[in-house]
Amino acid sequence: MFDSVVELATAAEDAGYESVWVMDHFFQLPPLGGPAQPMLESYTLLGGVAARTSRVKLGALVTGVTYRNPAHLAKIVTTLDVISGGRAVLGLGAAWYDVEHEGLGFPFPPAPERLSRLEEALQICRAMFTEEAPTFVGRYYSIHDARNLPRPLQAGGPRILVGGGGEKRTLKLVAQYADYCNIVGDTAMIAHKVSVLRGHCDAIGRDPAEVTVSRLSTLVLTDGAEETAATRDFLAQVAGDEASAYNVGTEEELVAQVEELGEAGVDYCIFNMPTSDAGKVRRVGELMVNRFGR
Repeated sequence: MFDSVVELATAAEDAGYESVWVMDHFFQLPPLGGPAQPMLESYTLLGGVAARTSRVKLGALVTGVTYRNPAHLAKIVTTLDVISGGRAVLGLGAAWYDVEHEGLGFPFPPAPERLSRLEEALQICRAMFTEEAPTFVGRYYSIHDARNLPRPLQAGGPRILVGGGGEKRTLKLVAQYADYCNIVGDTAMIAHKVSVLRGHCDAIGRDPAEVTVSRLSTLVLTDGAEETAATRDFLAQVAGDEASAYNVGTEEELVAQVEELGEAGVDYCIFNMPTSDAGKVRRVGELMVNRFGR
C-alpha cells in the first residue's frame, strides 16, 4: 500500500503538481469501503513520502483537531518540515467522522466545542512555529514555555490551512489565523463562501489577498462524451447533490471547469483522484501545468 502511495506522489511531483496531500483518518471513508479497508496513519505516511520526494509541499487535508494535542501536532509538523527540507503545510479542521472517533475512543464533542478547540489549536501551533518559548492558557489546551527544537525550516513556520466553509465561525477563524482556506462545493457556492471570507477579513482589517483560497474536489478525467455521461450518472447515484461539486470530463472540459473556479475566487485547486493510476495523475498534472502554470 505504501509503495502505491509513493508511486502516485512521485508521479505527481514529476508532472509538476505543487503539493501532495493525504487524509487524516484512521478508518477508510464509507465511499471507499469504510473501516474494513486499510488506512495508513497520515503523518507517518507523510514522513515516508518526504523521504521519496524532493519538491512537492506535503500536508494532511485536514488534520482533525480531536486526534492530537495541538502542541504535539506542532512538533509533528515541525519534524515533517525538517525531514522534507521545508515543505510541510499544516492542514487543520474541526473533525467530523464520528464512527472513527467512537471506534478508537477519541472524544467527539459537539460542533461548537470542536470549533473552540480548533481556535485554540491554531493559536498554539502558530505560536510554536514562530516563538521561542510560548505560553498559552485556554479553556481546552495550555502550553507553558513550550520549546520546539529544532525550529521549522520555513521562515515563520509551515503555512496553516483551515478546512471547512462554516460562515459564522470557520471562515472567521481563517481570516484571523490561517494562510489558506480550503472549501468544497460547486462554483456558485464557492463564490459565496469567498465573499463571506472577504467580509471577515475586512472586519478585522486583514487584506483578503493574504489568504489563499483552495478548493478540494474529486476529479475524473474521461476520454469522451460517453464516458463523461456514464461517470456523471454513477456519481449522481453515489453522491447525490454533492456530485455537482466534482470535476468530471475530458481535458478541455476540465480546463474550462478550472477557469470557472478561478473566476469564482479559487486560487488553488486540490484534486482527489481515487480512481486514477499514476499515468492519469501525470496526464492531469501536465495538462494543468501547461494551461495554468505550476
